[in-house]
Amino acid sequence: MRKRESADSCTTILVGKNASYDGSTIVARTEDSQNGVFTPKKLIVVKPEDQPRHYKSVLSTFEIDLPGNPVRYTAVPDAIPKDGIWGEAGINVYNVAMSETETITTNSRVLGADPLVESGIGEEDMLTLVLPYVKTAREGVLRLGKILEEYGTYESNGIAISDVNEIWWLETIGGHHWMARRVPDDAYVTNPNQLGSDYFEFGNPDEFLCDPDLEHFVTEYHLILDQEGKGFNPRYAFGSQKDKDRHYNTPRAWAIQRFLNPEIEQDPRSFEIPWCQKPYRKVTIEDVKYILSNHYQDTIYDPYGPEGDHVSQRTFRTIGINRTSQTAILQLRPNKPQETTGIQWISYGSMPYNTAVPFFTQVDTTPDYFANTTAKVTTDSFYWANRIIAGLADSHYAHHVGDLDDYQETTMAWGHARIKKVDRALAAGETVDFEAENQAMSDQIQEATDQLLDKILLDASNLMTNHFSLSD
Repeated sequence: MRKRESADSCTTILVGKNASYDGSTIVARTEDSQNGVFTPKKLIVVKPEDQPRHYKSVLSTFEIDLPGNPVRYTAVPDAIPKDGIWGEAGINVYNVAMSETETITTNSRVLGADPLVESGIGEEDMLTLVLPYVKTAREGVLRLGKILEEYGTYESNGIAISDVNEIWWLETIGGHHWMARRVPDDAYVTNPNQLGSDYFEFGNPDEFLCDPDLEHFVTEYHLILDQEGKGFNPRYAFGSQKDKDRHYNTPRAWAIQRFLNPEIEQDPRSFEIPWCQKPYRKVTIEDVKYILSNHYQDTIYDPYGPEGDHVSQRTFRTIGINRTSQTAILQLRPNKPQETTGIQWISYGSMPYNTAVPFFTQVDTTPDYFANTTAKVTTDSFYWANRIIAGLADSHYAHHVGDLDDYQETTMAWGHARIKKVDRALAAGETVDFEAENQAMSDQIQEATDQLLDKILLDASNLMTNHFSLSD
């Protein structure tokens, strides 16, 4: 989240390679602005010559000399960089992916023992400081951990770093401490805006990593709240159990697990919803898109649904919220050439109203439709086109949902088809121009989005309050 703002944001889902439909590791997160704020985004490629050698934050006084050997990576920075870069999500030349950050909760016991550091790093900085310099997910965790130990952070965050073999979830603890857990290969993780990890083992670096002082820290400051013999639950030690959590955070974890594990009954207000679960079936890209668009369909909590009332429909914060800036689904596919291992699926704007578009990441440029975002509202920008569609369709969602579903299904099918086409071409020994393939994908999406906007605008105009059925 933006420093010193009061509202939390974002929802994360992580899918281990044995839980996904094709053996991919999948990292996905909505980047949501604070209430009343909308942040235009753009998809870019940062080449080594464009990476800063000396980095200075905008929102804090942090600065650092960076290594001289960065590699190329994708990013989704702010289109209007008044608050800094905010790179958020990308894949580098080694097919290491990073998504940062999920704002998480903490408590006064932790902050009293290890206060936040005003001059430290935050969400603004992390992708730029880590992704260009690491060859594996584990390297990424250790690099970020070292920076946190030395410089500290001014906010509490969760960060996902993945490669084709594993996903790691790092959570900051106070100003300088951190822990990371490897996502089980056969499970998925749900993490709304809470410190989520509910189990941790010291002395097991294959599955758990942390700063060198953490074990001493939790003992010295009496942070272990588990009953004897129950193991160590970081959520009790470092997290929160506030009334706000039961309306803003836990219901989102409940909604995701309700979809991927419908056989399990849980309370949306529970503080005991597991951090990870084994899904009842394999998880697809479409599942991830649906999950991150979720607004409690078929429950009394759905703000668009017929089952609740004006109280129940505003009880919980939805996942698919109006103020999403961008959503990146970072897919790292096994047994593929380096050029096609990493696929970055990108969405802009409110998730119930948009689609997810796949791009090959081992390129030097991205299509203008996805990269040209400015402060000017224009349908020549995918970001602004999606914002306009959502703004027009929201007040009559039930009327427009059929068109939205058709658009999402059709465009995502095109994405899968293009990926398969390229896979077949490479397998046949053909040369592929990946930037041209990305551009062709963008052109298809722009045409379909223009057509959807035309239909939504026509229908919304006919549904205006001042319409009158009699005419000359």
